[in-house]
Amino acid sequence: MSATVPRSDEASPWRAGPYSDAVRSGCSPLFLRRADGRLLPLDVERWCAGADGADMTVLQRCEEAVLDIGCGPGRMLVALSQLGHSTLGIDVSPAAIARALRSGGRALHRCVFGDVPNEGRWGTALLMDGNVGIGGNPGTLLERVAEIVVPGGLLLAEAAPTDVDERFQVRIESGYGEGGASFPWAQVGISALAREARSAGWQDIEQWSSHGRSFIALRSTPRAT
Repeated sequence: MSATVPRSDEASPWRAGPYSDAVRSGCSPLFLRRADGRLLPLDVERWCAGADGADMTVLQRCEEAVLDIGCGPGRMLVALSQLGHSTLGIDVSPAAIARALRSGGRALHRCVFGDVPNEGRWGTALLMDGNVGIGGNPGTLLERVAEIVVPGGLLLAEAAPTDVDERFQVRIESGYGEGGASFPWAQVGISALAREARSAGWQDIEQWSSHGRSFIALRSTPRAT
């Protein structure tokens, strides 16, 4: 990869504290607080529920074996299994992995920038629920995902619902104001995500919206032999 890989300790705020507590209880409120004080809500209650109508528009486009990157509590894994897909989720939160396993999903405690099972052999990768922000550099993340899927593989990603392209530092906070260490994050809309994808070797094949959420389907460029 051409850019710097995020340090492993940048995942630590997801491993304990307010996020873990919220995932275990299935309750919000939970936020990412930016350095400028603005709050980005984390929809824990939706993540802990079943796949909804907007999610299904993504799942119906999946091909072959599916890797859910940042799978959280596992709602997509369960729905994919019901649709007959071989699937695996990875996440840096032990609490999220535990809940995903209890729900019947297959999931491992892994970081996308570390060792990923069956690397280079996944037909589809998912980046849902703001996970294009992982690491704070969407270009670096997209380059990494291109290594994980098969040549010509599919990436289905959720973009911000507005036309933004931002990188910033955040802290995870509950509604009670608790916070942990800051870490880099990004927020990109469809236009910015498509632009980053082209630079990382992906082809934009489809864009759509559902229930106020925005999505994009990307096809990786086959690697030279």
